[in-house]
Amino acid sequence: MFIEKLKKAWEKNNSLVCVGLDPDLSKLPECVKDKEFPIFEFNKQIIDATHDLVCSYKPQVAYYAGQDAEKELKMTIDYIHANYPEIPVIFDSKRGDIGSTADMYAKEAFDRYNADSVTVNPYMGTDTLKPFLDYAERGVIALCRTSNPSGDEIQNLIVEDKAIYKHVAKMANEKWNYNNNILLVVGATYPAELGEIREICPDIPFLVPGIGAQGGDIEAVLKVGLTADKAGLVINSSRGIIYAGNGEDFAQKSREATETLRNTINQYR
Repeated sequence: MFIEKLKKAWEKNNSLVCVGLDPDLSKLPECVKDKEFPIFEFNKQIIDATHDLVCSYKPQVAYYAGQDAEKELKMTIDYIHANYPEIPVIFDSKRGDIGSTADMYAKEAFDRYNADSVTVNPYMGTDTLKPFLDYAERGVIALCRTSNPSGDEIQNLIVEDKAIYKHVAKMANEKWNYNNNILLVVGATYPAELGEIREICPDIPFLVPGIGAQGGDIEAVLKVGLTADKAGLVINSSRGIIYAGNGEDFAQKSREATETLRNTINQYR
């Protein structure tokens, strides 16, 4: 089950760090650009360098679909499963649709790519989530309060005396978690709101973007976001880790950045 796999990764590596694998061909080091599969080679070296420091990896699907690299996405996920099966993979696609289309998006994430979990957009309601949630062994990570500045244009709207993001959190805690496989995306850039969501969802894990390039405050996030067992967070960094170096030692630089982030997080746990 995804939640159990995530808990074991937290414990084994003493880490709440998720590395976002968002490779842009134009930014890859020269030493991998001449490879047959440059994105996969880039990812592979970062994975090999960081696997003992993380609790998960999160490839963002757009970076593969937008660069005709779906094959390298599948290669990357297969590589993690084959070599580091204890580390869960988050398929970051933010899917959200209804009926048979939602069924196919669930098949894409879990059957085609064999991901351990997937990000989804819940704003069309429960029937957009159910095809994912019914994969009881896999994780479903619903957008709640995102890290981008304009997220409040919709997520902070007040409906019946409650912000929409709080309603999403309440639905996750009371209705959607029937297989104990729901998680929420809650941005590090809004720690006060993250704390409010933690009060609504005391045990649900949060995927937390916004650390690093977006300027989220680690100490503030840890202060209000940890669960009672000092875990409950999957703190993502993408650009700050994968582009920590651009020479032949890029993987080692990524390891150093990952270790620094892990140690900083653990300082406040």
